[in-house]
Amino acid sequence: MTVDLAVATDSWPIEGGFTIARGSRTHAHVVVATLTSGPHGGRGECVPYARYGETVEGVMEEIARLAPDIARGLDRESLQLAMPAGAARNALDCAFWDLAAKQAGVSAAELAGVSAMTAMTTAFTISLGTPEKMADDTARARTRPLLKIKLGGEGDDARIAAVRAAAPDARLIVDANEAWTEDLFARNMAACLAAGVELIEQPLPADADGALATLARPIPVCADESLHTAADLERLAPLYDAVNIKLDKTGGLSEALVLARAARRMNFKVMVGCMLGTSLAMAPATLVAQGADYVDLDAPLLLAKDREPGLVFEGSTLHPPQPALWG
Repeated sequence: MTVDLAVATDSWPIEGGFTIARGSRTHAHVVVATLTSGPHGGRGECVPYARYGETVEGVMEEIARLAPDIARGLDRESLQLAMPAGAARNALDCAFWDLAAKQAGVSAAELAGVSAMTAMTTAFTISLGTPEKMADDTARARTRPLLKIKLGGEGDDARIAAVRAAAPDARLIVDANEAWTEDLFARNMAACLAAGVELIEQPLPADADGALATLARPIPVCADESLHTAADLERLAPLYDAVNIKLDKTGGLSEALVLARAARRMNFKVMVGCMLGTSLAMAPATLVAQGADYVDLDAPLLLAKDREPGLVFEGSTLHPPQPALWG
């Protein structure tokens, strides 16, 4: 039966805005691919990211370009070669998984060989700001068990100290989004160590992370912008202790599952993260997040509103998706 493709874009307001080292945002701009075959439909959402040269318009064009091939029988397996890793392939890959689950009448988790889906604890993100602003934001979230703190380079020692004072009992991980330099590394690492930080995400720019081979890492360091697919792991092994798997980087659930298995074989700690999207974008990632060392799928909690139905959160506890949402 022929599979038809539709592509659309949505914009979702962010509660209070969102700031990282690369800038601030007030809305999450997403692209949704829908595949329809007879009575069944499958959806996948992606978040085009300028850091990787992506735009909403460009990603929509990439997806739409494959409509004739999909109508002629291009499937999820052949998609992996038809498109490069990235947001566009993610939306289509996840739509194929959703469609297959609906057609088979079983969950996408079962199709993927992921058994016993369980609830998980997600990190909750504190945006970059002044130490005072970050302390205020942290105080409001201090009862959450795991906080992810956005850092920005110079002044991070004061920021992380202020955050720790505002949430003395929370577990902390930090994300520098490539904002540290080699000169700042030791000072900021020491401040994070003093604050009891468990993990430091992408401290150095991806094109300068070779320096990690010689820098002391008393806290595990996690690759984010430096990691896209399983092909990157060999280069990263001497430099990083953990990897952050995001479906918008891997190009979908298919490669994310491959990457997670390969990372565990190579003894990396595994984080499953996300871009700023809705529950539809997070749902496939919950399959990869089963058994992950760190889960960072809090994007729907940062939005002023989410899709209905969306994922169910109880505080920082994230429950697996229902079929009406995805999978």
